Amino acid sequence: MDQLQEIVGLVGGVLGSEVVGGYLHGSAVLGGLRPASDLDVLVVSRRSMADREREALLRGLLGLSGFTGGLRPVELTVVVQSEVRPWRFPPTGDFLYGEWLRAEFTAGTVPRPEPMPDLALLVTMVLTGDHPLVGPPPARVLDPVPHADLIRASLAGLPGLLDELDTDRRNVVLTLARVWSTLATGEIRPKDAAADWALPRLPPSHRPVLEHARNLYLGHRYSEETWPEHLKAQAGPYAKRVLAEIDRLSPS
Repeated sequence: MDQLQEIVGLVGGVLGSEVVGGYLHGSAVLGGLRPASDLDVLVVSRRSMADREREALLRGLLGLSGFTGGLRPVELTVVVQSEVRPWRFPPTGDFLYGEWLRAEFTAGTVPRPEPMPDLALLVTMVLTGDHPLVGPPPARVLDPVPHADLIRASLAGLPGLLDELDTDRRNVVLTLARVWSTLATGEIRPKDAAADWALPRLPPSHRPVLEHARNLYLGHRYSEETWPEHLKAQAGPYAKRVLAEIDRLSPS
């Protein structure tokens, strides 16, 4: 909670009265924080940030996010309200901070506005979680996302996701299961719940990879993560099988 309060204070110090609302989402709201879970925050602003504001927010987040000293990694997204209300796809995000981008940020990159299909998923999770950190309830700030756009957003991220199968195996394996369950049911589940949904629907030969990723998610930090060689070898065939299920459910 101290880390969240500092994030809220940082956003308020940078954007002040331009903040419409700030909302916690992701694991913290939908299923409970796990050892390696990010703190996921969506900030809705009245306007796009100036360069000095982007730089100040980035500097603050570099100090508030991480894996050591009792910190959790932070994923903070800022969106201008007029970009998502009325809703349209793909929306434009104004600012995105995530630990996976730290090397780019420390090298001098500053987050800029860009199309963010993932905002369809984030907005849906925010509305479902209904957990304001500052401002009114999210239903007063955000429009619901049509199911078709949830599907489009889920599918848009697949090529980049698959590129990371060897370097971020746990998250890729679990996210594939979540995309599958979202397409099949229209519900965005926490990663472990998506695995629970997918496991009985997989052939037995593909279940060990997903079971291992689920167990890592529930009980281990990234620094504690290990993959036996036989499961590494099975990750590719697992991904191929889940992609076939996703393709079967995808709009033609």
